[in-house]
Amino acid sequence: MSKTIISWRMVARDADLVQTSTPIPTLAPGEALVKIAGCGVCHTDIGFWHDGVATRHGLPLTLGHEISGVVEAGPAELLGRSVIIPAVLPCGDCELCNSGRSNICRNQKMPGNDFDGGFASHIVAPARFLCPVPNEMLKHHDLATLSVIADAVATPYQAVKKSGIVEGDLAIVIGVGGVGIYGALIAKLFGAKVLAIDINEDRLSSASRMGIQATLNVAGLDLKSIKNKVREIAQSLSTPANGWKIFEYSGTKPGQELAFNLMTYASTVSIVGFTMDKLEVRLSNLMAFDATMIGTWACKPELYPEILQLFADGRLSVEPFVEKFPLDDINQVFKDTLAHKYTKRSVLIPNGK
Repeated sequence: MSKTIISWRMVARDADLVQTSTPIPTLAPGEALVKIAGCGVCHTDIGFWHDGVATRHGLPLTLGHEISGVVEAGPAELLGRSVIIPAVLPCGDCELCNSGRSNICRNQKMPGNDFDGGFASHIVAPARFLCPVPNEMLKHHDLATLSVIADAVATPYQAVKKSGIVEGDLAIVIGVGGVGIYGALIAKLFGAKVLAIDINEDRLSSASRMGIQATLNVAGLDLKSIKNKVREIAQSLSTPANGWKIFEYSGTKPGQELAFNLMTYASTVSIVGFTMDKLEVRLSNLMAFDATMIGTWACKPELYPEILQLFADGRLSVEPFVEKFPLDDINQVFKDTLAHKYTKRSVLIPNGK
């Protein structure tokens, strides 16, 4: 077992991350040491690094919350097991946890936010909710790429479940990037007919190749034109004219404005993407349309086994949407992510590609 943790730490915002080496601490009861296989780069990481979003733990801090790896020390039943570390680790004992809302537990710990995260060789994390990956799955999937399940897949899975989507619904997915594409695919698995909306034609083409029924590039279109086109698509898909399930994944002001304005009678609007921008909307539309608008934060760990089963059954895959880089390239990957140079989710691999 390694005696040190090699990590890339944020010491100041908008500055290069710094490689450090620290001794592996003595584990506290209930903790596990995980040797990291891969850690996905999320726009939340970029928000911490560049956009002024505050981390709950002070700097310096190792970012990264989409993590997979192998347990090297900790509870006996987990030793040697390949695991996904949920992006949100609840306490499991509070009122929210006991009422089925563990994803928003007020005692939760998030890697790369509350404690040192996954852009490292190892991580020390609470062991209680680590999600073991069946060995059979690893015959068909690379553990490093499965790291994106922790957020990019789990978050939209919870959003779709919370929306109450049923077979035959129209699911409108705004933004089909690294998270939204899974939102579209998961909504389709739940039986919805899916309309993917984006301003990037490559993303929309990828969604079409993956079986998404309809796409709409809204670049340069005004709101009235978009509404008209969405109604036409809904009719062509033979979906109801009302009760649309609208998911906002872009994390942009225009995307959120569009989600609100596409709301119609009995719609459910789910806000999944994050932006610091503020919107001006007429909340009375919620009343007039008898609509629902909900947020979703991460994913409760109890849902992770359901998600892994989708991969085990061959109904979902990560490989088409992931590009791997050596962890040592993290500074360039962060800069290129900020510049929107990638069409796939970046996963950083300790000790090489």
